[in-house]
Amino acid sequence: MKKIAKLVLICSLPLALSATVLAHHSAAAYDTQKEVTVKGSVVKYQFKNPHVYMTVQVKKDDGTMAIMEVEAGAASVLNGLGFNSSSLKVGDVVTIQGNPGRNNPDTTMLGRDLYKQDGTYLPLNIASRSVYEGKIDVSAPTIAGTWFAPRAGFNSFLGGTRRWTLTDKGKEASSHIDPKATTQKDCVPIGEPALMFYPVANKIDVQKDKVIIKTDWMDSERTVYLNGKHPAPTQTFPHGHSVGHWEGKALVVETTNFKEHLMGNSTALPGSTQKKLTEKFELAPDGRTLQYTGTLDDPVYLAQPVQFTGAWEYRPTMPFSNQKCDLEVARRFLTQ
Repeated sequence: MKKIAKLVLICSLPLALSATVLAHHSAAAYDTQKEVTVKGSVVKYQFKNPHVYMTVQVKKDDGTMAIMEVEAGAASVLNGLGFNSSSLKVGDVVTIQGNPGRNNPDTTMLGRDLYKQDGTYLPLNIASRSVYEGKIDVSAPTIAGTWFAPRAGFNSFLGGTRRWTLTDKGKEASSHIDPKATTQKDCVPIGEPALMFYPVANKIDVQKDKVIIKTDWMDSERTVYLNGKHPAPTQTFPHGHSVGHWEGKALVVETTNFKEHLMGNSTALPGSTQKKLTEKFELAPDGRTLQYTGTLDDPVYLAQPVQFTGAWEYRPTMPFSNQKCDLEVARRFLTQ
């Protein structure tokens, strides 16, 4: 599949770009002003991170058979919308709506909506409608459990980064963004707190002396040591070192000792070893949402600390995608 190799996040977006563009690479390879619909049989299907791919055999108007390569979103993201590894199989007859490739419109497309022969709907893009349970008629007694970070929160966070006051070094870094330099090509996720806004499942495991937070994106896992102490500043970690304490049912976390990270503070702003993150995970009165608030401070790149706020939805039955990041898939667009 030949495409324009311009990687972004779900995500590597310059600060000036719209926060609604949430894909591992940009949609520049597709004509998003045009829509196409194809119908055929799935002959190949890969449920992977950071992209799901499928090959569909379609019948053309002249009766001949052709192959359409369909790109969809990340397995972890689609999982949160109701599309999992068992949702589709080779041999299924499907109808797919989406955008044609600019260079090869007859053979490539960016999928948005998929309908199976029995009428079942499946989302193929982060912007597609969700088929997952939207309202859960059950409340969480504590912050422990599985939570989902809605796309709106991620959009809001990324949009808010444009208003951050940067140091000269921060301005320099954000003005020289190489779209191919995204850390996610190496299966290294974006740094916190952006990672906490990612529209995927999060599981909080509360133990006696620590709290473990797992995020269904590139094997991300954080350990919060209760009433602990940070190690020497020379010891650094990809997710930093976190210590926390309880304020009622709310968990307050302080994280330092971060490694240098090209996407440590946002999709277009690095993070330094001087970065400090203060977070609060607080159960809402109705027990159906988890309020996520905090302050990000990095004197190397931020002229002043920034505050953030968001909310996770309680999703007790949502499974993880259980898909590791595939390096071959992550780097697929760097050589094409």
